[in-house]
Amino acid sequence: MFSTISLGALALGILPLVSPAVAAGPLSSPKRGLVFTPNSSHPNDYRIWTSKPSSLTWYYNYEPNPSSVFDSTLQADFEFVPMMWGGPSDPSDTSFLKTIQRLVEKGTNITNVLSFNEPDGPYQWGGSNMDPDVAAQVWVNNLEPLRKMGIRVGLPACTGAPSGLPWLKLFLDSCSKVISNGGPTKNCTFDFVTLHWYGPFEGLASHMGEYSAAFPNKTMWITEYNLNDQDLQSTQAFYNISAEYFDRLDFVERYSLFGAFRSQVSNIGPNAAMLSESGELTDIGAWYLGRQGTGVVPTTGSSKNGASGMAITALFGAITSVAGLLNF
Repeated sequence: MFSTISLGALALGILPLVSPAVAAGPLSSPKRGLVFTPNSSHPNDYRIWTSKPSSLTWYYNYEPNPSSVFDSTLQADFEFVPMMWGGPSDPSDTSFLKTIQRLVEKGTNITNVLSFNEPDGPYQWGGSNMDPDVAAQVWVNNLEPLRKMGIRVGLPACTGAPSGLPWLKLFLDSCSKVISNGGPTKNCTFDFVTLHWYGPFEGLASHMGEYSAAFPNKTMWITEYNLNDQDLQSTQAFYNISAEYFDRLDFVERYSLFGAFRSQVSNIGPNAAMLSESGELTDIGAWYLGRQGTGVVPTTGSSKNGASGMAITALFGAITSVAGLLNF
């Protein structure tokens, strides 16, 4: 939930390229995935995400096992990506590894795995609050063996705070010591970089630039992102600009907007939700699925004429803000 501006965004070349003509981005993209957070009060909401037409090609649920509500969906059509959310109380515990091995043995084609969720963040903010040394031991015991099975593993997804990259450095240094075990120096390996961001687009582009500089030649998954606690027009503008950006960059392999829930239960503000209070797709929800906008207002569930037009107007304001960075 932090935003900083740096030359990293300029290094990626985004700022001079944003324009009104491209800001809305393509309606559909195979890069898009679902951050699945089930709603016990409305258990059938899950049907929305796999109903056709839908751009979504993959999902995760912060757990090692797939969600049973998607059992009828083929892995080839809607890929489940397991996550090792945090560390077990005993770092030598290999329960996560065994769970993935069982899934594979039963015929589930697991090709990608996500690792620790915001290990630099406290529990009360949704982080897994892991010590880098302990995380290194857990990684070597559970995730390195998966890579030997041919499964791709993502680097831990730190918060967007300044603590993220320093935590990863400590983790990788410690992981190298654990895997080397007193012998010749080895390094823990990963296949893609994973990051989170909540805040303005300028900060997102900068954050991505910093990660690209720290981990060159690695693809990137943005597994949580949104503009939190802002007005509807600004939130829609952020969605459109960021989607166009992700879809245009080859090194962005996948992304998943955090917002697959109803507006009244959203912990990032009602306007960031993809469903209204009554469970209808909002404009952002419809756009994310590759459909035309609905005009549904998140907080009321009613359709408001001109909503899309206001979003386009807001895009110009966002673009002006981004372009202003070129002057510093």
